[in-house]
Amino acid sequence: MPPLYNRRPEPGLPASSPPPVALPLAELLLRVKQSLSERFADSYWVVAEIADFTPPRFDGAHCYLTLTDQHQTGRGAQLKAQARATIWSQRYQQLAPQFEEHTGQELRPGLKIMLRVQVKFHEQYGLSLDVLALDPTYTVGELARQRLETLRKLQDKGLLDRQRALPLALAPQRLAIISSPTAAGFQDFVRQLEEAPYAFSLALFPATMQGTDAPASIRTALDAIRPHRQQVDAVVLIRGGGSKTDLLAFDDYGLAAAVGAFPVPVLTGIGHERDEAVVDLAAHLALKTPTAVAAFLAERLARLDAVFDGYAGRIRELALDAVQLSANQLDRLGRRSHLAAHSRLQEHHSALRQRVRAAAPLARLRLRQQEQQLGQQRQALQRAAHQAAEAQHRQLRRLGHTLSRRFRHLHRRRREQLLARRFQLQLAAERLLHRAEIRLLALQLPTAPAAETS
Repeated sequence: MPPLYNRRPEPGLPASSPPPVALPLAELLLRVKQSLSERFADSYWVVAEIADFTPPRFDGAHCYLTLTDQHQTGRGAQLKAQARATIWSQRYQQLAPQFEEHTGQELRPGLKIMLRVQVKFHEQYGLSLDVLALDPTYTVGELARQRLETLRKLQDKGLLDRQRALPLALAPQRLAIISSPTAAGFQDFVRQLEEAPYAFSLALFPATMQGTDAPASIRTALDAIRPHRQQVDAVVLIRGGGSKTDLLAFDDYGLAAAVGAFPVPVLTGIGHERDEAVVDLAAHLALKTPTAVAAFLAERLARLDAVFDGYAGRIRELALDAVQLSANQLDRLGRRSHLAAHSRLQEHHSALRQRVRAAAPLARLRLRQQEQQLGQQRQALQRAAHQAAEAQHRQLRRLGHTLSRRFRHLHRRRREQLLARRFQLQLAAERLLHRAEIRLLALQLPTAPAAETS
Protein backbone atom coordinates (compact mmCIF):
# COMPACT_ATOMS: atom_id res chain seq x y z
CA MET A 1 0.00 0.00 0.00
CA PRO A 2 1.53 3.32 -1.04
CA PRO A 3 2.06 6.02 1.57
CA LEU A 4 -0.74 8.43 2.07
CA TYR A 5 1.62 11.37 1.49
CA ASN A 6 4.89 12.02 -0.28
CA ARG A 7 7.93 12.20 2.09
CA ARG A 8 11.00 14.21 1.24
CA PRO A 9 14.10 12.16 0.79
CA GLU A 10 16.63 12.08 3.69
CA PRO A 11 19.62 14.41 3.17
CA GLY A 12 22.52 12.65 1.49
CA LEU A 13 20.40 9.73 0.33
CA PRO A 14 19.27 9.29 -3.22
CA ALA A 15 15.63 9.67 -3.64
CA SER A 16 15.36 6.35 -5.28
CA SER A 17 17.18 4.35 -2.51
CA PRO A 18 15.06 2.11 -0.30
CA PRO A 19 14.41 3.27 3.30
CA PRO A 20 17.12 2.29 5.83
CA VAL A 21 16.64 -0.70 8.03
CA ALA A 22 16.26 0.38 11.71
CA LEU A 23 18.40 -1.31 14.39
CA PRO A 24 17.32 -1.94 17.94
CA LEU A 25 19.19 0.22 20.43
CA ALA A 26 20.55 -2.83 22.22
CA GLU A 27 22.07 -4.14 18.98
CA LEU A 28 23.64 -0.77 18.22
CA LEU A 29 25.17 -0.51 21.68
CA LEU A 30 26.35 -4.10 21.38
CA ARG A 31 28.16 -3.16 18.17
CA VAL A 32 29.69 -0.14 19.98
CA LYS A 33 30.80 -2.42 22.79
CA GLN A 34 32.35 -4.90 20.32
CA SER A 35 34.08 -2.07 18.45
CA LEU A 36 35.49 -0.57 21.63
CA SER A 37 36.57 -3.98 22.88
CA GLU A 38 38.39 -4.64 19.59
CA ARG A 39 39.79 -1.12 19.25
CA PHE A 40 40.77 -0.59 22.92
CA ALA A 41 41.56 -4.11 23.96
CA ASP A 42 44.67 -3.08 25.87
CA SER A 43 44.90 -1.01 29.05
CA TYR A 44 46.22 2.58 29.01
CA TRP A 45 48.00 4.92 31.39
CA VAL A 46 46.07 8.19 31.68
CA VAL A 47 46.46 11.35 33.77
CA ALA A 48 43.34 12.89 35.26
CA GLU A 49 42.02 14.75 38.28
CA ILE A 50 39.57 13.19 40.69
CA ALA A 51 36.42 15.32 40.49
CA ASP A 52 34.24 13.07 42.61
CA PHE A 53 35.16 10.21 44.89
CA THR A 54 32.88 7.66 46.54
CA PRO A 55 34.79 5.22 48.76
CA PRO A 56 33.40 1.79 49.59
CA ARG A 57 30.64 2.10 52.15
CA PHE A 58 31.09 -1.42 53.52
CA ASP A 59 33.35 -4.41 53.15
CA GLY A 60 33.10 -5.84 49.67
CA ALA A 61 31.75 -2.62 48.13
CA HIS A 62 33.39 -0.91 45.18
CA CYS A 63 34.97 2.53 44.79
CA TYR A 64 33.52 4.91 42.23
CA LEU A 65 35.30 7.95 40.79
CA THR A 66 34.61 10.74 38.36
CA LEU A 67 37.74 11.69 36.42
CA THR A 68 38.17 15.02 34.66
CA ASP A 69 40.79 16.54 32.45
CA GLN A 70 40.80 20.16 31.40
CA HIS A 71 43.26 21.41 28.82
CA GLN A 72 43.65 24.14 26.27
CA THR A 73 43.66 23.57 22.54
CA GLY A 74 45.95 25.22 20.08
CA ARG A 75 43.26 27.79 19.33
CA GLY A 76 42.97 28.74 23.02
CA ALA A 77 39.71 26.96 23.69
CA GLN A 78 39.17 25.18 26.99
CA LEU A 79 38.23 21.53 26.64
CA LYS A 80 37.09 19.40 29.53
CA ALA A 81 36.84 15.65 29.38
CA GLN A 82 35.00 13.58 31.97
CA ALA A 83 34.53 9.88 32.54
CA ARG A 84 33.35 7.51 35.22
CA ALA A 85 35.79 5.05 36.69
CA THR A 86 35.50 2.09 39.01
CA ILE A 87 37.96 0.40 41.32
CA TRP A 88 36.56 -2.98 42.15
CA SER A 89 36.51 -4.04 45.76
CA GLN A 90 39.37 -6.53 45.76
CA ARG A 91 41.63 -4.28 43.69
CA TYR A 92 40.74 -1.21 45.87
CA GLN A 93 41.83 -3.06 49.00
CA GLN A 94 45.20 -3.56 47.31
CA LEU A 95 45.71 -0.22 45.52
CA ALA A 96 44.46 2.29 48.16
CA PRO A 97 46.87 1.26 50.96
CA GLN A 98 49.81 1.15 48.53
CA PHE A 99 48.95 4.63 47.21
CA GLU A 100 48.65 6.11 50.70
CA GLU A 101 51.86 4.45 51.84
CA HIS A 102 53.91 5.88 48.95
CA THR A 103 52.33 9.34 48.73
CA GLY A 104 51.13 9.97 52.27
CA GLN A 105 47.81 10.95 50.68
CA GLU A 106 44.44 9.31 50.55
CA LEU A 107 42.44 9.26 47.37
CA ARG A 108 40.28 12.38 47.49
CA PRO A 109 38.66 14.96 45.20
CA GLY A 110 41.06 17.48 43.72
CA LEU A 111 43.99 15.05 43.60
CA LYS A 112 45.73 14.61 40.26
CA ILE A 113 46.73 10.99 39.63
CA MET A 114 48.16 8.69 36.96
CA LEU A 115 46.26 5.44 36.64
CA ARG A 116 46.14 2.47 34.31
CA VAL A 117 42.63 1.94 32.99
CA GLN A 118 40.79 -0.30 30.64
CA VAL A 119 37.91 1.01 28.56
CA LYS A 120 34.62 -0.69 29.28
CA PHE A 121 31.23 -0.15 27.75
CA HIS A 122 27.96 -1.47 29.05
CA GLU A 123 24.74 -1.35 27.13
CA GLN A 124 22.85 -0.09 30.16
CA TYR A 125 25.41 2.03 32.05
CA GLY A 126 27.41 3.40 29.16
CA LEU A 127 31.14 4.13 28.98
CA SER A 128 33.32 3.65 32.07
CA LEU A 129 36.91 2.94 32.97
CA ASP A 130 38.11 0.02 35.05
CA VAL A 131 41.10 1.06 37.16
CA LEU A 132 43.80 -1.57 37.09
CA ALA A 133 46.76 0.22 38.73
CA LEU A 134 47.85 3.55 40.24
CA ASP A 135 51.23 5.24 39.85
CA PRO A 136 51.98 6.96 43.19
CA THR A 137 55.24 8.49 41.92
CA TYR A 138 53.30 10.78 39.59
CA THR A 139 51.13 12.06 42.43
CA VAL A 140 54.17 12.63 44.62
CA GLY A 141 55.80 14.61 41.85
CA GLU A 142 52.63 16.59 41.20
CA LEU A 143 52.28 17.47 44.87
CA ALA A 144 55.94 18.45 44.99
CA ARG A 145 55.47 20.59 41.91
CA GLN A 146 52.46 22.32 43.46
CA ARG A 147 54.40 22.86 46.67
CA LEU A 148 57.37 24.36 44.80
CA GLU A 149 55.03 26.57 42.81
CA THR A 150 53.40 27.78 46.03
CA LEU A 151 56.80 28.50 47.59
CA ARG A 152 57.92 30.34 44.47
CA LYS A 153 54.83 32.57 44.53
CA LEU A 154 55.33 33.30 48.22
CA GLN A 155 59.00 34.09 47.63
CA ASP A 156 58.17 36.42 44.74
CA LYS A 157 55.80 38.37 46.99
CA GLY A 158 58.24 38.43 49.89
CA LEU A 159 55.93 36.46 52.16
CA LEU A 160 58.43 33.78 53.21
CA ASP A 161 60.69 36.18 55.12
CA ARG A 162 58.26 38.87 56.28
CA GLN A 163 57.20 37.02 59.44
CA ARG A 164 60.79 36.35 60.50
CA ALA A 165 61.52 40.08 60.26
CA LEU A 166 58.87 40.78 62.92
CA PRO A 167 60.31 41.09 66.45
CA LEU A 168 58.93 38.56 68.89
CA ALA A 169 58.25 39.98 72.35
CA LEU A 170 60.85 39.14 74.99
CA ALA A 171 58.07 37.72 77.18
CA PRO A 172 55.21 36.62 74.90
CA GLN A 173 52.39 35.96 77.37
CA ARG A 174 49.32 37.38 75.58
CA LEU A 175 48.56 34.63 73.07
CA ALA A 176 45.86 34.27 70.42
CA ILE A 177 45.31 30.55 69.79
CA ILE A 178 43.94 29.19 66.51
CA SER A 179 42.85 25.59 66.99
CA SER A 180 39.90 23.32 67.33
CA PRO A 181 38.61 23.66 70.91
CA THR A 182 38.07 19.90 71.17
CA ALA A 183 41.43 18.88 69.74
CA ALA A 184 43.77 16.90 71.96
CA GLY A 185 46.70 19.04 70.77
CA PHE A 186 44.99 22.19 72.10
CA GLN A 187 44.30 20.51 75.45
CA ASP A 188 47.94 19.40 75.69
CA PHE A 189 49.10 22.92 74.85
CA VAL A 190 46.93 24.49 77.56
CA ARG A 191 47.97 21.86 80.12
CA GLN A 192 51.65 22.44 79.36
CA LEU A 193 51.28 26.20 79.88
CA GLU A 194 49.31 25.70 83.11
CA GLU A 195 52.17 23.63 84.50
CA ALA A 196 54.63 26.43 83.77
CA PRO A 197 55.39 28.88 86.62
CA TYR A 198 54.42 31.84 84.45
CA ALA A 199 50.98 33.36 83.81
CA PHE A 200 49.76 33.32 80.19
CA SER A 201 46.70 35.07 78.81
CA LEU A 202 45.06 32.78 76.23
CA ALA A 203 42.33 33.75 73.76
CA LEU A 204 41.00 30.91 71.61
CA PHE A 205 39.83 31.64 68.06
CA PRO A 206 38.27 28.32 66.98
CA ALA A 207 38.81 27.05 63.45
CA THR A 208 38.48 23.89 61.41
CA MET A 209 41.91 22.28 61.27
CA GLN A 210 41.29 19.50 58.75
CA GLY A 211 39.66 19.09 55.38
CA THR A 212 38.96 21.37 52.44
CA ASP A 213 37.31 24.00 54.66
CA ALA A 214 40.34 24.35 56.93
CA PRO A 215 42.27 27.08 55.01
CA ALA A 216 39.26 29.39 54.82
CA SER A 217 38.37 28.75 58.46
CA ILE A 218 41.91 29.55 59.64
CA ARG A 219 42.00 32.71 57.52
CA THR A 220 38.71 33.76 59.13
CA ALA A 221 40.29 33.29 62.56
CA LEU A 222 43.26 35.43 61.51
CA ASP A 223 40.88 38.15 60.33
CA ALA A 224 39.15 38.01 63.73
CA ILE A 225 42.50 38.47 65.50
CA ARG A 226 43.67 41.37 63.33
CA PRO A 227 41.57 44.12 65.08
CA HIS A 228 43.08 43.03 68.42
CA ARG A 229 46.69 42.80 67.26
CA GLN A 230 47.80 45.54 69.68
CA GLN A 231 46.70 43.36 72.61
CA VAL A 232 48.42 40.20 71.33
CA ASP A 233 52.11 39.27 71.63
CA ALA A 234 51.93 36.27 69.28
CA VAL A 235 49.51 34.07 67.33
CA VAL A 236 49.80 30.32 67.95
CA LEU A 237 48.54 28.01 65.19
CA ILE A 238 48.43 24.47 66.59
CA ARG A 239 47.12 21.11 65.53
CA GLY A 240 47.76 17.61 66.78
CA GLY A 241 49.31 14.82 64.79
CA GLY A 242 47.75 13.29 61.72
CA SER A 243 48.42 11.79 58.35
CA LYS A 244 49.89 13.75 55.53
CA THR A 245 46.45 13.96 53.97
CA ASP A 246 45.04 15.54 57.12
CA LEU A 247 47.76 18.17 57.02
CA LEU A 248 47.46 18.96 53.33
CA ALA A 249 45.44 22.09 54.15
CA PHE A 250 48.56 23.71 55.60
CA ASP A 251 50.17 23.70 52.13
CA ASP A 252 47.42 25.96 50.80
CA TYR A 253 48.79 29.10 49.14
CA GLY A 254 46.05 31.42 50.42
CA LEU A 255 46.57 30.32 54.02
CA ALA A 256 50.36 30.56 53.78
CA ALA A 257 50.08 34.05 52.24
CA ALA A 258 47.72 35.16 55.04
CA VAL A 259 50.16 33.87 57.66
CA GLY A 260 53.16 35.46 55.95
CA ALA A 261 51.43 38.86 55.68
CA PHE A 262 50.04 38.86 59.23
CA PRO A 263 51.36 41.81 61.32
CA VAL A 264 51.87 39.73 64.51
CA PRO A 265 54.44 36.90 64.84
CA VAL A 266 52.82 33.52 64.14
CA LEU A 267 54.12 30.39 65.87
CA THR A 268 53.07 27.04 64.41
CA GLY A 269 52.89 23.71 66.17
CA ILE A 270 51.50 21.34 63.55
CA GLY A 271 52.01 17.71 64.39
CA HIS A 272 53.37 16.65 61.01
CA GLU A 273 55.56 13.64 60.62
CA ARG A 274 58.32 14.50 58.19
CA ASP A 275 58.34 17.58 55.96
CA GLU A 276 57.49 21.10 57.01
CA ALA A 277 54.21 22.49 55.74
CA VAL A 278 54.24 25.63 53.63
CA VAL A 279 52.56 27.46 56.50
CA ASP A 280 55.54 26.50 58.70
CA LEU A 281 57.92 28.08 56.20
CA ALA A 282 55.87 31.30 56.09
CA ALA A 283 55.49 31.57 59.89
CA HIS A 284 57.79 33.37 62.30
CA LEU A 285 58.76 30.12 64.00
CA ALA A 286 57.74 26.50 63.32
CA LEU A 287 57.80 23.80 65.97
CA LYS A 288 56.87 20.14 65.64
CA THR A 289 53.97 19.82 68.09
CA PRO A 290 51.63 21.98 70.21
CA THR A 291 53.46 20.92 73.36
CA ALA A 292 56.73 21.97 71.74
CA VAL A 293 55.27 25.47 71.24
CA ALA A 294 54.20 25.59 74.89
CA ALA A 295 57.63 24.39 75.99
CA PHE A 296 59.30 27.03 73.80
CA LEU A 297 57.18 29.82 75.34
CA ALA A 298 57.82 28.62 78.89
CA GLU A 299 61.57 28.20 78.21
CA ARG A 300 61.73 31.66 76.65
CA LEU A 301 60.28 33.17 79.82
CA ALA A 302 62.57 30.98 81.94
CA ARG A 303 65.61 32.17 79.96
CA LEU A 304 64.45 35.76 80.32
CA ASP A 305 63.94 35.18 84.03
CA ALA A 306 67.43 33.69 84.29
CA VAL A 307 68.87 36.63 82.36
CA PHE A 308 67.13 39.05 84.71
CA ASP A 309 68.44 37.08 87.69
CA GLY A 310 71.92 37.25 86.20
CA TYR A 311 71.53 40.96 85.59
CA ALA A 312 70.27 41.40 89.16
CA GLY A 313 73.25 39.49 90.55
CA ARG A 314 75.64 41.45 88.39
CA ILE A 315 73.98 44.73 89.36
CA ARG A 316 74.23 43.68 93.01
CA GLU A 317 77.94 42.92 92.59
CA LEU A 318 78.56 46.18 90.77
CA ALA A 319 76.58 48.08 93.39
CA LEU A 320 78.56 46.45 96.21
CA ASP A 321 81.81 47.22 94.39
CA ALA A 322 80.69 50.81 93.82
CA VAL A 323 79.62 51.16 97.46
CA GLN A 324 82.92 49.73 98.65
CA LEU A 325 84.85 51.97 96.29
CA SER A 326 82.83 54.98 97.42
CA ALA A 327 83.35 54.01 101.07
CA ASN A 328 87.10 53.77 100.53
CA GLN A 329 87.08 57.05 98.70
CA LEU A 330 85.03 58.62 101.49
CA ASP A 331 87.49 57.29 104.06
CA ARG A 332 90.38 58.80 102.14
CA LEU A 333 88.50 62.07 101.71
CA GLY A 334 87.57 62.01 105.40
CA ARG A 335 91.17 61.54 106.50
CA ARG A 336 92.30 64.16 104.02
CA SER A 337 89.57 66.54 105.19
CA HIS A 338 90.47 65.89 108.84
CA LEU A 339 94.11 66.65 108.16
CA ALA A 340 93.24 69.71 106.12
CA ALA A 341 90.81 70.92 108.79
CA HIS A 342 93.39 70.34 111.54
CA SER A 343 95.99 72.21 109.53
CA ARG A 344 93.58 75.09 108.88
CA LEU A 345 92.63 75.12 112.54
CA GLN A 346 96.25 75.38 113.55
CA GLU A 347 96.72 78.20 111.06
CA HIS A 348 93.67 79.99 112.46
CA HIS A 349 94.90 79.47 116.03
CA SER A 350 98.27 80.96 115.13
CA ALA A 351 96.65 83.87 113.34
CA LEU A 352 94.27 84.38 116.26
CA ARG A 353 97.09 84.40 118.77
CA GLN A 354 98.94 86.89 116.63
CA ARG A 355 95.88 89.05 116.43
CA VAL A 356 95.34 88.73 120.17
CA ARG A 357 98.90 89.76 120.84
CA ALA A 358 98.57 92.62 118.36
CA ALA A 359 95.20 93.68 119.77
CA ALA A 360 96.11 93.53 123.51
CA PRO A 361 97.82 97.01 123.78
CA LEU A 362 95.13 98.59 121.70
CA ALA A 363 92.47 96.91 123.83
CA ARG A 364 94.07 98.19 127.06
CA LEU A 365 94.23 101.70 125.59
CA ARG A 366 90.61 101.45 124.49
CA LEU A 367 89.68 100.16 127.94
CA ARG A 368 91.37 103.14 129.65
CA GLN A 369 89.63 105.49 127.27
CA GLN A 370 86.34 103.77 128.00
CA GLU A 371 87.02 104.01 131.78
CA GLN A 372 87.73 107.73 131.48
CA GLN A 373 84.58 108.23 129.41
CA LEU A 374 82.60 106.16 131.91
CA GLY A 375 84.00 108.26 134.84
CA GLN A 376 83.07 111.48 133.10
CA GLN A 377 79.64 110.14 132.29
CA ARG A 378 79.22 108.95 135.92
CA GLN A 379 80.01 112.43 137.27
CA ALA A 380 77.72 114.03 134.71
CA LEU A 381 74.95 111.60 135.64
CA GLN A 382 75.46 112.29 139.37
CA ARG A 383 75.23 116.05 138.81
CA ALA A 384 72.23 115.65 136.59
CA ALA A 385 70.58 113.35 139.13
CA HIS A 386 71.29 115.80 142.00
CA GLN A 387 69.88 118.67 139.98
CA ALA A 388 66.84 116.65 139.00
CA ALA A 389 66.30 115.62 142.63
CA GLU A 390 66.51 119.26 143.83
CA ALA A 391 64.08 120.30 141.11
CA GLN A 392 61.72 117.54 142.13
CA HIS A 393 62.05 118.49 145.80
CA ARG A 394 61.24 122.11 145.03
CA GLN A 395 58.28 121.06 142.95
CA LEU A 396 57.06 118.79 145.75
CA ARG A 397 57.31 121.66 148.29
CA ARG A 398 55.30 123.89 145.97
CA LEU A 399 52.72 121.18 145.53
CA GLY A 400 52.64 120.71 149.37
CA HIS A 401 52.03 124.43 150.02
CA THR A 402 49.34 124.43 147.34
CA LEU A 403 47.60 121.41 148.80
CA SER A 404 47.84 122.88 152.33
CA ARG A 405 46.15 126.12 151.22
CA ARG A 406 43.48 124.20 149.40
CA PHE A 407 42.90 121.99 152.43
CA ARG A 408 42.53 124.94 154.78
CA HIS A 409 40.17 126.66 152.39
CA LEU A 410 38.10 123.55 151.95
CA HIS A 411 38.14 122.97 155.75
CA ARG A 412 36.77 126.42 156.43
CA ARG A 413 34.07 126.03 153.82
CA ARG A 414 33.12 122.67 155.19
CA ARG A 415 32.97 124.02 158.77
CA GLU A 416 30.83 126.91 157.69
CA GLN A 417 28.53 124.56 155.85
CA LEU A 418 28.30 122.30 158.88
CA LEU A 419 27.52 125.27 161.16
CA ALA A 420 24.85 126.50 158.79
CA ARG A 421 23.36 123.04 158.65
CA ARG A 422 23.51 122.77 162.40
CA PHE A 423 21.70 126.12 162.76
CA GLN A 424 19.06 125.04 160.26
CA LEU A 425 18.56 121.80 162.13
CA GLN A 426 18.30 123.61 165.52
CA LEU A 427 15.86 126.10 164.01
CA ALA A 428 13.77 123.30 162.49
CA ALA A 429 13.84 121.45 165.80
CA GLU A 430 12.76 124.53 167.75
CA ARG A 431 9.91 125.09 165.28
CA LEU A 432 8.78 121.51 165.60
CA LEU A 433 8.99 121.76 169.36
CA HIS A 434 7.02 125.01 169.37
CA ARG A 435 4.33 123.47 167.14
CA ALA A 436 4.16 120.49 169.40
CA GLU A 437 3.70 122.71 172.44
CA ILE A 438 0.95 124.67 170.63
CA ARG A 439 -0.92 121.43 169.76
CA LEU A 440 -0.46 120.24 173.30
CA LEU A 441 -1.89 123.48 174.65
CA ALA A 442 -4.72 123.28 172.16
CA LEU A 443 -5.58 119.88 173.45
CA GLN A 444 -5.50 120.99 177.10
CA LEU A 445 -7.71 124.11 176.75
CA PRO A 446 -11.21 122.49 176.02
CA THR A 447 -10.93 120.07 178.88
CA ALA A 448 -10.61 122.86 181.51
CA PRO A 449 -14.08 124.58 181.01
CA ALA A 450 -15.75 121.21 181.00
CA ALA A 451 -14.36 120.60 184.42
CA GLU A 452 -15.51 123.91 185.62
CA THR A 453 -19.03 123.21 184.46
CA SER A 454 -19.29 120.05 186.35
